[in-house]
Amino acid sequence: MRTNLKSSIILALWATFSLLLSFPTPSLQQPQVTPSTGVRLQNAYVALQAWKKAINSDPNGFTSNWNGYDVCSYKGVYCANAPDDSYVMTVAGIDLNHGNISGSLPEELDLLTDLALLHLNSNRFFGTIPSSFSHLKLLHEIDLSNNLFCGEFPKALLCLSSLKFLDIRYNHFEGSIPSAVFDLKLDALFLNNNNFTSTLPTNLANSPVSVFVVANNNLNGCFPAEITKMGATLQEIILMNAGLKGCLPSSIGELNKATVFDVSYNELTGTLPESMGKMESLEQLNVAHNKFYGKIPYSICSLPKLENFTYSYNYFCGEPLQCMRLQDRDDKYNCPPLRPYQRSPEECGAGLSAFFGGGRGGGEGWEEGGAISG
Repeated sequence: MRTNLKSSIILALWATFSLLLSFPTPSLQQPQVTPSTGVRLQNAYVALQAWKKAINSDPNGFTSNWNGYDVCSYKGVYCANAPDDSYVMTVAGIDLNHGNISGSLPEELDLLTDLALLHLNSNRFFGTIPSSFSHLKLLHEIDLSNNLFCGEFPKALLCLSSLKFLDIRYNHFEGSIPSAVFDLKLDALFLNNNNFTSTLPTNLANSPVSVFVVANNNLNGCFPAEITKMGATLQEIILMNAGLKGCLPSSIGELNKATVFDVSYNELTGTLPESMGKMESLEQLNVAHNKFYGKIPYSICSLPKLENFTYSYNYFCGEPLQCMRLQDRDDKYNCPPLRPYQRSPEECGAGLSAFFGGGRGGGEGWEEGGAISG
């Protein structure tokens, strides 16, 4: 989504400092870097050479020209004028996406003090994130996704006040998600497909993110009610297969800027709150593979922008006719009669009785709510 922003992200960052940047292009003469060149490019040479030594496989030759002092000519390395001195050239961005490179990240990378963008998506980098990354104070965007990094959440990243985009999905990070990550002024946070096992911290609502993805972890707790306080900014919420339990809070409708809301493959139960009908920006809603029951509120299927509504593999007993008019929906394996591919009455009764702790509640709930309502 944002991994192809190279020059635009760096330009935006430098604009913060009220300076105009222009990246070198093939039609312009590249700066010649020699041992007598400024300290920043000398430091960049030391850092990049240390990194090259830490790489043990580069099948696509991304670093094959990482030789000599002219670091601005290295493949994947982008130079620009320094934010604090327009007469000084410095390394502003590195993009090695889809390089299939294997190796580790050396501590010397902290010498790249003006680095604004670091993209390492889809490689085979392993090990932990160096603690020296805490010195990269201008880092605006970091994408470490689709690698083999491990260990606890990289705490060095928590020191980066300029960070706006943080993507560490599809790695092997484990342990708890530190509360400090939600105090960063991020626009997008991708933590999905790791081995995080903690519950989401209570300061979750401090985060101004517009995109929050923490799917395919084991958060082992209740749905975080604090998330409803993020309605001013949150646009995409993906908590699929995150080990969540409990009910959706009645205040969920406060997420009225959300376009995507996905809580599928959890252990959520209860009814869908009526307030979800206030989520007027919603385009995709997925609550499949949970233990929801009752009737689907008419207001949900009447949302003006809703295109996709997936609520299969639950115990819903009634769905408004308005739902039938949606462009893309999936209602399989629920409990309304007269609809194809549904659970049997026996399975519905047993499931609902379990939710209500036995007694008449489950069976009656299925009978009374069975008809499709308009």
